[in-house]
Amino acid sequence: MSQSKVLLVDDHEVVRSGLRRLLESNKSIAVVAEADSGEHAYQLYVDFKPDVVVMDLSMPGMGGLEAAKRILQRHASAKIIIFSMHEAVSFAAQALKAGVRGYVTKTGAADDLMIAVNEVLRGKTFLSAGIAQKVALQTLMGDDDPLHLLSSREFEVFRLLAEGKKMEDVADMLKISQKTVANYHTMIKQKLGVSSPIEMVRLAMRHGLIEE
Repeated sequence: MSQSKVLLVDDHEVVRSGLRRLLESNKSIAVVAEADSGEHAYQLYVDFKPDVVVMDLSMPGMGGLEAAKRILQRHASAKIIIFSMHEAVSFAAQALKAGVRGYVTKTGAADDLMIAVNEVLRGKTFLSAGIAQKVALQTLMGDDDPLHLLSSREFEVFRLLAEGKKMEDVADMLKISQKTVANYHTMIKQKLGVSSPIEMVRLAMRHGLIEE
């Protein structure tokens, strides 16, 4: 029986170790590689051509959203599942917009990830129950989430700035120049119609990106 190849991406070795044990408890799945950053994930995807990528969102450097987007730009058929602690619908919406096939929350049901991998391998999309409900509600009530206007990179910069990170810290975390962060900051303010850091924080709170 041929095994499905999985690439695990998380910056915490303990998390990767636990995920490897969970996934490989299914004899039809083999974890062929592990990455601790978005950049590393992109390189390993090219090297191993996995059937499925299981990727965290918040990592140093590129981050999961941007890494997923770049992999999909080069390899449109890539099957990527985001496995994240972030339960805000904005994160899931950004991930789905980028083309990922699954979004599983770390606080969801224990077997969610295994189900997600199997569903995505069969060409389907999988969302954790809580996320699926939020997405459905947002669709029903009309989409008034201005964060959808942001690109994945702008979204990442917005989230970090709203969390209170300084421009130089954001530049360091995302491995880009401070000038680039400043340019993103200007674009974000224009797209979201905010003019002050306080307004930015309030918007992030309203959409569940940061705790109140």
